[in-house]
Amino acid sequence: MSRPTVYCAITGHGFGHAVRMACIAHQIQRAGPDVLLILASSSPRWLLASYLEGDFIHRPVRLDVGVIQTDSLTMDLEQTRRAMAAIYQQKSRLVASEAHYLRNNRVQLVLADIPALAAPIAQQAGVPCWMVGNFGWNFIYQAWGEAFADLVGQLEQDYRACDRLFRLPLAEPMPLFPHRVDIGLTGGEPRYSEKLLREQFNLTQARERTILLTFGGLGLGAIPYATLAHWPDWDFITFDRQAPALPNLRRIDDPQYRPVDLMPLCGRVISKPGYSTFAEALRLEIPLVSLTREGFAEAPILLEGLQDYGQHQILAAKTFFQGDWQFLEQAPNPPRCEQRLDKQGAETIATAVLKEGLKRA
Repeated sequence: MSRPTVYCAITGHGFGHAVRMACIAHQIQRAGPDVLLILASSSPRWLLASYLEGDFIHRPVRLDVGVIQTDSLTMDLEQTRRAMAAIYQQKSRLVASEAHYLRNNRVQLVLADIPALAAPIAQQAGVPCWMVGNFGWNFIYQAWGEAFADLVGQLEQDYRACDRLFRLPLAEPMPLFPHRVDIGLTGGEPRYSEKLLREQFNLTQARERTILLTFGGLGLGAIPYATLAHWPDWDFITFDRQAPALPNLRRIDDPQYRPVDLMPLCGRVISKPGYSTFAEALRLEIPLVSLTREGFAEAPILLEGLQDYGQHQILAAKTFFQGDWQFLEQAPNPPRCEQRLDKQGAETIATAVLKEGLKRA
């Protein structure tokens, strides 16, 4: 008898979607160790493996591009439009190829975050398509005007074919999806003790004076590391492999360590608007300092959610890039809402996959 098999389709944008799906896949493995997971993603295998303890198949296929960027804040809209148009020009071939792959590997369920083409692939293979997300790419592209109108229409048509959407917190309404289920936050769990990490990375300052700088898989083109000289009695942590050697900067190069592993050591996380970082900080109740992000429709929704549910500071980009970071001397703002967000989103999806999505396996 073949193993129950899930095809996890991951959008080709940065690292955040890959992290989110890998967290869900980890919970599926934990609750159903016999399930075979196929992670269809252009993200590197090491990133996916850093969240998964069991084995999986990495299928390096690109079903969309998200937004093409030079770093986490700088977007190339025209190149994005051309790249997505090129993918949709070969839609029939790509859908047929992946549907054939699904049938050959006896896949029972497609779980997508959140490439629209996953729905027609699942339809052609004769299996359900469930999606996970806090926005659809149609929502991002429609804010960019008439040049994206045709593409938005094609995405909307494909999203409507999704059988179920697990809508995460910090979400746009996502009205196109006919069956929406609201769930809690997703995110990884820290794996190491604070004592071990403090010794490993020579972190000597108190938690309140330890800051994690993390800007996702695309990084940030010009983190103003020179500003750290104004804060000699603070420890700063970065995953930027191009960061300079500074006495109060700890650079994490080893891929076994993830931002979520270092968060519990920190008094604050400095980042840009991005669901995965926001969700992991909110789950761990770590104060978050976020830059603003112009021209990306998800950003205002994320920032509103951060202010509602987390300790926070919101920075204009100029304050971060050109200021002296006096905001570090200011206490984070408390959340505006007393309500707490559910933190079991990945577990909720895993339970549904095992009890309903694979019932034909």
